[in-house]
Amino acid sequence: MIENFVKPYLRRQLTVTREALVWKLDGLSEYDIRRPLTATGTNLLGLVKHMGTLEARYFGEVFGRPSPETLGLWQDADGSDLWVAPGETREQILDFYRRTWAHADATIDGLPLDAPGHVPWWSRSEVKLFAIMVHVLQETTRHAGQADILREQLDGRTGVMAEYEEQIDVAAREAYRAMVERAARAAAGPQS
Repeated sequence: MIENFVKPYLRRQLTVTREALVWKLDGLSEYDIRRPLTATGTNLLGLVKHMGTLEARYFGEVFGRPSPETLGLWQDADGSDLWVAPGETREQILDFYRRTWAHADATIDGLPLDAPGHVPWWSRSEVKLFAIMVHVLQETTRHAGQADILREQLDGRTGVMAEYEEQIDVAAREAYRAMVERAARAAAGPQS
């Protein structure tokens, strides 16, 4: 009985979070979706590419349902799924993510929550579909949160989808930020 609630709930949360991650690219230039926005090179399109690779591995290889996508061996991970080469287009990366997403959803739909899987790169490698669904949802949420911050740095846009987005009130944002800055300086004392 709980599977009738848990599996659709987790899948819906995963879908909403995937959509939020993809939405973060809307309206941005090729440069802005690809450029490194942190000291470690984190970039918006690279996050989408990474999640496509991650889902292909966890919902494919782990359950003996190899992804139709070409992937390197997990042992050979070189970080190339975290950025996008000049010859790779936005559309190619988005299509890759959506195809991987469909393959992942087929795995979710086709297996019970207690279906066994094997994650060779984990120390406790024997898993169940439930654990992988929670893990991938957590990873997707984490990277969508990173994308939130990166997008806000670029043009101030925040939120999880266009229909909930509010007009940016620059003066209100500046006043709020100034209040937070004053509180931080006060807490730090005279040395700040």
